[in-house]
Amino acid sequence: MSPTNTRKPRVLLLFGGRSSEHPVSCVTAAGVLDAIDREKYDVVPVGITREGAWTLVDQDVATWSLAGSAKPEVTAGKEILRLTGEPGRHELLASGPSHEIRNLGDIDLVFPLLHGPFGEDGSLQGMLEMADVPYVGSGIAASAIGMDKHFMKVVFEAAGFEVGPYVVITDKQWGRDRASALDSVKGLEYPLFVKPARAGSSVGISRVDTPDALEAAIEAARIHDPKVVVEQGIVGREIECGVLEGRGHLAPRASMPGEISVSNDGHTFYDFDAKYVDGAAAQLSCPAALSEEATAEIRELAAKAFDAVNAEGLSRVDFFYTEDGKWIINEINTMPGFTPSSMYPHMWAKTGIEYAELIDELIHLGLNRKTGLR
Repeated sequence: MSPTNTRKPRVLLLFGGRSSEHPVSCVTAAGVLDAIDREKYDVVPVGITREGAWTLVDQDVATWSLAGSAKPEVTAGKEILRLTGEPGRHELLASGPSHEIRNLGDIDLVFPLLHGPFGEDGSLQGMLEMADVPYVGSGIAASAIGMDKHFMKVVFEAAGFEVGPYVVITDKQWGRDRASALDSVKGLEYPLFVKPARAGSSVGISRVDTPDALEAAIEAARIHDPKVVVEQGIVGREIECGVLEGRGHLAPRASMPGEISVSNDGHTFYDFDAKYVDGAAAQLSCPAALSEEATAEIRELAAKAFDAVNAEGLSRVDFFYTEDGKWIINEINTMPGFTPSSMYPHMWAKTGIEYAELIDELIHLGLNRKTGLR
């Protein structure tokens, strides 16, 4: 529910976190901190260290931007923060070395700008639900499904989407019989893409062109997640579409689609450096050069995928578009990259909703959505 008094809504921007996508989360926060309307909202930036401690952080956008090879990092402060764990109370509390508790006031909404496990996967959402604190984005189940590339594919297949061939290798399978796990991949055609099942931002992903490189690629993915997905490469254009929850009971809204083309010879796919470091590595085109019919198809499919996982707030849905006109779904991202140059806000800008307005709409949706079962 929206605050009933006349003060500005107090929005806690939460970023950093325990996942390998910590720097990406900081960069996303820099974009939101720079654009959020301070005339409308009282903004409280809170960082989470890699160890999981919550701390008040600098509001200077430059602190959290990606500058060259330097990756931003949340470090522990003198005080540790927590939200009141009592339903109906949304106070932010701070405790220092003397263990005295300092009340930093009520929070009306948490805007979780976290990517990866322990933030985007339903764990944080569960904590906020237990504390009865409103927040931006998908709930527990949708966040968990959207984070896990294995279960995501299962849900999409059940909903009637075409999914590319894949194999899942769990930690127990790898530890029990590595040869058998490697043998399970033989039915897939090369090139393969080996991915941590529960990571994003292309972290830990390898393209594998020959069987002798497969084991090393799996080990590289396991650094980020003991559960690994091995996908058969799909020949097709990479087309994405942004989805924004409809207000009230209205249907979700889909943006104009965008296309990613990796153009630099140093990158064989859209990896972390191509996304965030090498500005010349990829070309992002929006609207994508598609027929009116194909554009309408992907917008309809993206909204259907959003509903299939019961997503809320925002999502980006990624597809492969093949030469014979088939749409093969790749994944849904329930907290996509959200810097001004990221594809999600770029697609919405081309659809008629600028970055600051998009932030405003997401806050509106969060403030007007109840916590609990819905």
